[in-house]
Amino acid sequence: MVMSVMLAQIETTATKPGYFIPVFLGMFMLGAIAWLIAAVLGFARARAFGPSARWFSFAAVCMLLFHIQIIAAGFGVISNDTGLAFSILTFLNLFVVLGAGCAIMGFIKLTNPR
Repeated sequence: MVMSVMLAQIETTATKPGYFIPVFLGMFMLGAIAWLIAAVLGFARARAFGPSARWFSFAAVCMLLFHIQIIAAGFGVISNDTGLAFSILTFLNLFVVLGAGCAIMGFIKLTNPR
C-alpha cells in the first residue's frame, strides 16, 4: 500500500501530438453517430427480426450512454469539478458492461430460430 501511495505522488509530464485532439474528437463523434444509427435501425427492424435485434439495439443504446458519460466526465475535468469527474469516472464502464450483457442476450436469442 505504501508503494501505491508513493507512485501516486510522482508527477509525470507528457507531450501530446498535434493530431491528438482532432483524431480523438473525430473518432468519438463517428462512434457516437454510428451507435445512434445502429440503435435506430435495430429498433426499427426488431419487429421483423425478433428479440435478438431488440437486444442488440439495447446494447447500442448502452454504448450511446457510454459516450454521453464520457462527455459528462470531460465536462467535470474541464470545469475543475473533481467531485463530479470522479463520481462519473467511478461508474465509467457501467454502460459497457450493460451493453455487453445485452449483446450476450442478443446472441442467446439469436440461436433460438422462430
